[in-house]
Amino acid sequence: MRWIERFDLFLLDLDGLLVDTEQLHHEAYQILCKRYGYELRWDQFQYLAVAHSSSDGLQKALHPHLEEDKDWKVLYEEKKEIYMELLQGGKIALMPGVEEFLQKLAEGRAKRCVATHSSKEQVDMIKHALPVLKTIPVWITREDYDDPKPAPDAYLKAMELLADPGDRVIGFEDSLRGILALKQTMALPILICDPAHPQLQEEEISGVSHFPSFENIPSSFNR
Repeated sequence: MRWIERFDLFLLDLDGLLVDTEQLHHEAYQILCKRYGYELRWDQFQYLAVAHSSSDGLQKALHPHLEEDKDWKVLYEEKKEIYMELLQGGKIALMPGVEEFLQKLAEGRAKRCVATHSSKEQVDMIKHALPVLKTIPVWITREDYDDPKPAPDAYLKAMELLADPGDRVIGFEDSLRGILALKQTMALPILICDPAHPQLQEEEISGVSHFPSFENIPSSFNR
């Protein structure tokens, strides 16, 4: 991972990039839908295609099948409660190559930050289950900024806290909307996701460096 030495500030997403929690989010929505008499039959890629495209994609796709007279914010809070229960009962794992990557950042004392849509409560639970995440010194959770990705607010907040003039900044995302957020900053956007992910067909991804995992980033990488 010699390429790490070529950058000064590392901006990181959490769900689906560092930790394998997207399947739990998917399951939480399935349970929510079932409670309201709707069977969500999406496979994981179908779920990700909607979840990763925009901040309101899931609302638009699911709300008409649930109780439309119930505010989506109420339904979303219910989904978050289900997700927390799954976190408590499930095994949370790091994504491939993440542990070595984070250890290298820590050894090099690199400036690094997570900017996530997850709440502080969710983040604290995940960090407790995966202690290597505690090596990341700065965390920006959903309570810390205004608009979610694809708005750049979370990453702009990170750079406000950590970036110095002339810094070479690199950002890592697993979603289209995350990449769109990074593109509105000075960071070099890098997409880490399964090669079969449907978002790779999106025009906005064109020209963005893509790797299946952190393990697949070559030592010679230098954009």
